[in-house]
Amino acid sequence: MVASFSYHFMRWQLYSAYYLFLSWLFDTKQKNKQAPCQYDAFISYNYHDEPWVIGELLPKLEGEQGWKLCLHHRDFEPGKPIIDNITDAIYSSRKTICVISRRYLESEWCSREVQTASFRLFDEQEDVLILIFLEDIPTYLLSPYHRMRKLLKKQTYLSWPRAADQPEVFWEKLRKALQTGNDPCEDHLLLNVTQTQ
Repeated sequence: MVASFSYHFMRWQLYSAYYLFLSWLFDTKQKNKQAPCQYDAFISYNYHDEPWVIGELLPKLEGEQGWKLCLHHRDFEPGKPIIDNITDAIYSSRKTICVISRRYLESEWCSREVQTASFRLFDEQEDVLILIFLEDIPTYLLSPYHRMRKLLKKQTYLSWPRAADQPEVFWEKLRKALQTGNDPCEDHLLLNVTQTQ
């Protein structure tokens, strides 16, 4: 009896926390909707993958292509709660680029970032999310990450390992993805869907 009560109480607490989060997210979204986009893209990544973001992504997108990116270490407001920084970054950027690796999938904060970005994607029905896989991740390893698997069914994505032979094609596809607006006719120009094994 006590165990059953504890289980139901914990479920109630989880649901309450989830709905409070959604309510807070909706309020933040409304606030940010009025503000113009400050950035072309917010980069969501795990700190273990920072060398790739700083060494490959940043020079190409900001240096060569001239996009304005939002990065945790550089653009988050000190002293502000991290969840507020994440939400503000996502809603003040035209797009969110998720740089996905096994470490990314294990991170609580990365999970929050992709959750917030996918909430925006489904809520606004606009092309606001770009997925880049830094490593090949078999489908069975994605099984515990229900939200990620759902996104992969609906979103096209880029694979860095498969770009080894033709990196210029990878960067060109990413540039097109950043340029693409909300015109559904442009979707076929985006990215080639690659299947994880």
